[in-house]
Amino acid sequence: MPDILCFTLVLLLLVFTVAWAVQKTSGNAGYVDVAWSFCTGLTGLAYLAVGYGEALPRLVAALLLALWSARLGGHILRRVTGESREDGRYAAMREKLGGATQPVFLLVFWLQAGLAWAFSLPFWEIAHQMQFDGWAVAAGGLLGLLAIIGEASADRQLARFKARPDSAGKTCREGLWRYSRHPNYFFEWLHWFSYPLIALGASLDLWLWLLPLAMFLFLWFVTGIPHTEKQALKSRGDDYRDYQRTTSAFIPWRPGS
Repeated sequence: MPDILCFTLVLLLLVFTVAWAVQKTSGNAGYVDVAWSFCTGLTGLAYLAVGYGEALPRLVAALLLALWSARLGGHILRRVTGESREDGRYAAMREKLGGATQPVFLLVFWLQAGLAWAFSLPFWEIAHQMQFDGWAVAAGGLLGLLAIIGEASADRQLARFKARPDSAGKTCREGLWRYSRHPNYFFEWLHWFSYPLIALGASLDLWLWLLPLAMFLFLWFVTGIPHTEKQALKSRGDDYRDYQRTTSAFIPWRPGS
């Protein structure tokens, strides 16, 4: 393994340990999501900057990654610092773990450091890519940009709905949320298809298709949909059950009756 990959892994573990300390002081574990978004982006950008591969795929990947990281990290940071209560996922963990909360949270933060490192590895491959397909790079860049716009739109629509005084206990069914219960997660998943497209022609390009697969598995089974749905049922009850019955869980689709 190149020395720089070992160095970034150690550095990420240190950064996430600091984020854990911030969480311990603030009582808000949402900072782990802020750290993941920014650190994945910065690590990938560092790889792209020091690489010696073809300039076009490196440039397109860097622009997409910087835009994705700044947008998502900034959105989560505003949410974490602007809301008075902790994300329901972490609040439930804190309540369940009791006295073991901080040691377990430290392991969770370190796990997220490992995931940030793993999700940045494709950019090491793109950074040293000596052959590329111009059409694939263009398609990847366009897909990634559209996915970022879609996710940002979904986040804005939800924030606008939550700001209304009559939204308490109700489910957002406006805009993209009419067609998917998790349009933000769908576009996040879609975004990660852009980098395997950009990397077509690289020596390990086929392995990069594991990237959107891994993102889907995490969103569908681990950190995304299961916890979000559980909290939604807890806070919105029958209104959310009706939403589940009529609305696609992930891929936007025509709502049922």
